[in-house]
Amino acid sequence: MALNDTLDRFFKISEHGSTVRTEVIAGFTTFMTMAYIIFVNPAILSNTGMPFAPLVTTTVLSAALATVIMGLYAKKPYALAPGMGLNAYFTYTVVLTMGYTWEVALAAVFIEGLIFIALSVTNVRSLVANSFPRNLKYSIGAGIGLFLSIIGLENAHIVVKDPATLVTMGNLLAPDALVAIIGLAITIVFFVNKIKGALLWGILATTGIAVVWSMLDPHAASVLYPSGFSLPSSPVSLPASPAPIAMHMDFSGLMAAGALGVIFAFLMVDFFDTLGTVTGLSAKVGDLDENGNIPKKSLTRMLLTDALGTTFGAMLGTSTVTTYIESASGVEEGGRTGLTSVVVASLFLLGLFITPIVGLVPAAATAPALVLVGLFMLSNMANVDFNDYTEFIPAFLTLIAMPFTYSISNGIGAGVISYVLVKLATRRYKEISVVMYALAIIFGVYFIWMSISH
Repeated sequence: MALNDTLDRFFKISEHGSTVRTEVIAGFTTFMTMAYIIFVNPAILSNTGMPFAPLVTTTVLSAALATVIMGLYAKKPYALAPGMGLNAYFTYTVVLTMGYTWEVALAAVFIEGLIFIALSVTNVRSLVANSFPRNLKYSIGAGIGLFLSIIGLENAHIVVKDPATLVTMGNLLAPDALVAIIGLAITIVFFVNKIKGALLWGILATTGIAVVWSMLDPHAASVLYPSGFSLPSSPVSLPASPAPIAMHMDFSGLMAAGALGVIFAFLMVDFFDTLGTVTGLSAKVGDLDENGNIPKKSLTRMLLTDALGTTFGAMLGTSTVTTYIESASGVEEGGRTGLTSVVVASLFLLGLFITPIVGLVPAAATAPALVLVGLFMLSNMANVDFNDYTEFIPAFLTLIAMPFTYSISNGIGAGVISYVLVKLATRRYKEISVVMYALAIIFGVYFIWMSISH
């Protein structure tokens, strides 16, 4: 009881209308929806020639360190880890396509992190964040929700690629799709019956189904666990040393002119992915003031945490660390304070030693949670002004660009550019801030750069 009182005072849990139990459940839920990164990030980065086992350790350490800073310093219920998309850009574009070594790529990430710290300390990021129109902020949250939903559907292969239509429905009788559909039904039943921790219980129940089916059917096991299925002989294992990749940054390779473009691309994606994530999540938890802005102190701490995570992550040997949109699953379970993040960080550290157990949670088991979080975050669109097309059109483009281009930053860019254009077209110049003009130009340059590099 004394511990609960101490936690309550430090994190101001009661003030946020939460309880210690709720925060712990929220932490477990967030961790379960993003635990895949422990294995997926090493799988992607190892294509650069970096050793897999040390990457597992580095992934976990960087996630735990950044997330505990978010919990104790920013006191927000958001988790961080090496970002998906950013790790793919690191591997397939910077290293495998542009020809830089992974050591040079790490140096670029490190420099980007230092720039982020400078921007955060000087409040430039806060200025940018609070210059966004209110309707655009709500659409960012909703767009993130749709982005999460399509990630979940894709992870379960309910939605698959199609050469004619880009995407189509997958084989719903395939083991991963069927497990996810059953899990979605179970989780929905939990939700409509208002069972606390519905997302977490849904993930655990779906994992149980996947494990049992895999034990009975080798084919199902190969689909549900592409990297191989086996019940662990021991629930614990010792982590590998990160020494082969930690502090292996090559700054001399950044002297090439093209490397500046690499740093710029990392900077743009991380900056606006993080900005979009914290804005969308803040709208969901009610952490916006009467002007639709995140309080300056809170925003500065969140963004500085993200910047420190990126810098420390590069030193440990991984691509850009960023705030995870999967944090929305914990928020939906009622997580409102930094205790949720501390729980997530603790579970990541525990995951270093129980990777055999964590490895039993397949992508199909977390897919239902991601799909349903999309539903909850879409409610942000109820706050958008549908009567003013100069507000609604940018909000709509932001909403659809995120899932359809598979990028939060692309969605924000589409919203910013369209906002400036429609306001100019209607001669409502006074509604466009200087920052929005600048961002429209920056995003235009960024889109051109990315198109050329592709």
